[in-house]
Amino acid sequence: MTRNKAYFFAFSGAALWGFIGLFVQALYNAGFTPWETVAIRAIFSALLIVGFLLIRHPSYLKINIKDFPYFIGTGVLSIVFFNWCYFTVMEEASLSLAVVLLYTGPLFVTILSRFIFKEWFTKRKIVSLFLTMTGCAFAVGLLPAFNTSISFFVIITGLGSGFFYALYSIFGKYVSQRYSSLTVTAYSFICASFLMIPAGGLIGKVELLLDMEIILYAIGLAFVPTVLGYILYTYGLTYIESSRASILTTIEPVVAILIGVTVFGDILGGWQIVGVLFVLASIFVVSEPEKHSDNHISSASEFT
Repeated sequence: MTRNKAYFFAFSGAALWGFIGLFVQALYNAGFTPWETVAIRAIFSALLIVGFLLIRHPSYLKINIKDFPYFIGTGVLSIVFFNWCYFTVMEEASLSLAVVLLYTGPLFVTILSRFIFKEWFTKRKIVSLFLTMTGCAFAVGLLPAFNTSISFFVIITGLGSGFFYALYSIFGKYVSQRYSSLTVTAYSFICASFLMIPAGGLIGKVELLLDMEIILYAIGLAFVPTVLGYILYTYGLTYIESSRASILTTIEPVVAILIGVTVFGDILGGWQIVGVLFVLASIFVVSEPEKHSDNHISSASEFT
């Protein structure tokens, strides 16, 4: 594969992640809550990615049972709760704000990695932390005049999405050297499904789930911004540097914000746009490895 094609696949996969709001909002309009929407994404994604691996790479489904607790971490502690926080901010505020706060994930990865993996704060990481915090402060209205109409609940929930999002990288680091990234993703969604099948609240909405339009939205949520997006991104990542590929993930919030503004009527003020640019800049900064540094961890999106 040529370098340009690899970039195209990685870029396309990351762009598809940004389409998640279209499917989530459609499920909200149909009467599902954020928690129920998390259940739909987890269960349908698990079915699709396991089906894909059974057909194409059955060996990828073999794991050591001792590693299962790490997949519980990536699946339950990360995927379930970051999706719930992310989807809740979409419902309570806007898609644009939700994606900006989600991208505090690299900030939390950097902080947690310092204490868990003893990775030092490098100059790039410190600059990235500053850009992320400043950008989020502008996005929610805390800067420049500490005048915000966004509730404390939305801000904390949005930051929670970034924190739980970061846990995927933390738990995933323990198993990423032993398994394909597709294996990690598959078992993460399997574990998420184990929780959400009994606890997701879908039992009381079986009639809705039998509606063909709802089934299409559910499959779309699982396929387009989840399985297909991740497969394309991972395929491209095979042929290019991970740091370069992770920079391409900045297209995800751009696509999501464009959809929020053009489709859902999100309104971004001047200072909020500044905040978005700061957050995007922070991803560029932290994705470029520093010279003479062996402690870099890519903290851009694993998947959304």
